[in-house]
Amino acid sequence: MAVETFGGHVNLNQLGNVFAQDAKTLVIEPWDKGTLKDIEKAIMKSNIGVMPVSDGRIIRLNFPPLTEERRNDLVKVIHRYGEDAKVAIRNIRRDANEHIKKLEKDKAISEDEKNELRKKFRSLLTNIL
Repeated sequence: MAVETFGGHVNLNQLGNVFAQDAKTLVIEPWDKGTLKDIEKAIMKSNIGVMPVSDGRIIRLNFPPLTEERRNDLVKVIHRYGEDAKVAIRNIRRDANEHIKKLEKDKAISEDEKNELRKKFRSLLTNIL
């Protein structure tokens, strides 16, 4: 989860310790207490269905017991994240292919180099996924 703080987006795990206090409670302990409000705002904005509880130095996320309805809601959220990731990957692939085609059209690379770049890019995406 990205948190908007320090004038940009920073991953939550780079702002503090994140750990499970027990089976139903996740605790976030920011290293800089000034980021506490930013982290709370990001959690609320993420729409994961859990309200952050802050005591001024740590944030607790208390997850309720899973009901059938809640399980279905979580499945929908997971599917949405999965679809967003697929779209992002398709956009990256399209942009890279367009860039490679432009390089070939501008005579900056040969057809062999174009094929090699596409092969390397496919390999890179495969390794990431």
